[in-house]
Amino acid sequence: MSEQEDRLARCFASVFPALTPEEIRAASIESVAAWDSLRAVTLVGVIQQEFAVNIDPLDLPELNSFEALRSYLGLNDITGRSEA
Repeated sequence: MSEQEDRLARCFASVFPALTPEEIRAASIESVAAWDSLRAVTLVGVIQQEFAVNIDPLDLPELNSFEALRSYLGLNDITGRSEA
């Protein structure tokens, strides 16, 4: 697993702390009951801070799973750094 994927998994874990690492990597809006609109906004905010990027609000409807977010970050060649 890449460093970027690990960072994304930590973002998910901070918003969905009850999920196991396996559940995080399979997470989607359909599979995670707690994934509501508030948590979606929180997740995007955490990701934007972690990766030092701005996610276009028009892209949000498609960013509905770990895999979709991983692909989005990879496709945009984002290599931001953690502020931790």
